Amino acid sequence: MKTISIFVTLLLLSISFTGTIETKVYICKGKGSKKYHYSKSCRGLSRRSTKTYEVTLKKAKELGRTLCGWED
Repeated sequence: MKTISIFVTLLLLSISFTGTIETKVYICKGKGSKKYHYSKSCRGLSRRSTKTYEVTLKKAKELGRTLCGWED
């Protein structure tokens, strides 16, 4: 019975933390910017025309960004 109680407690804790940790990615906001990058030093960011911004992966996708070809 104690094992089941521990299991249920751990399960509830894992459910409560789901979605709270969001992946951070990097984008630039230039007119032609269409990609997001997992690494701030990605080769794809070397030709950016504006500042680099850290955003969540969810936000980058909402902005219509796709993964940089150097990183997939």
